[in-house]
Amino acid sequence: MLGGGATFNTPDIDGQGNLFGGAANRLLTAVRLYRQFDVPIIVSGGQAFADSACEAVIAKRILLGLGVPEEKIIMEDVSLNTTQNARYVKKILIERGFKRPILVTSAYHMERAVLNFRFRGVGVVPFPCDYMISEQKSLHINSFVPSADGLQYLCIFLHEWLGIWALKINAYFGR
Repeated sequence: MLGGGATFNTPDIDGQGNLFGGAANRLLTAVRLYRQFDVPIIVSGGQAFADSACEAVIAKRILLGLGVPEEKIIMEDVSLNTTQNARYVKKILIERGFKRPILVTSAYHMERAVLNFRFRGVGVVPFPCDYMISEQKSLHINSFVPSADGLQYLCIFLHEWLGIWALKINAYFGR
């Protein structure tokens, strides 16, 4: 499960710190996969910014609170971005002998995440979650009215698109 942001000093039921909405959706999906398949959960994400928290630490606390046994939770708590998520998770996969992990991340982030793992020679089973729009979209008058959500979706699209192109350029030049 890839992180997606966290707060460090916000109150929670069993401690301090919360996952951002997208990261919380990823965590719920990881728990459901654990319960269905009895697979361990690798939580990947460090403290990306000075005013954020270590995502893996908060995710582990929440997973424990949801009844996932500690021995089923594996933390990768140093990565600061998707490229590092893939790099550090690959080491865990090799150490533990895991061959084909299920990759849980937001649907909008999946293509870039899969590419990061593929460029490191790791085959993953993509399991997208945290969808932001329905698969079947209908047009109505509000579809043409500027909105904060529309601007947010545009920012996410540009972030992912630029990230994918940066990966491809780096791969082309052998970096």
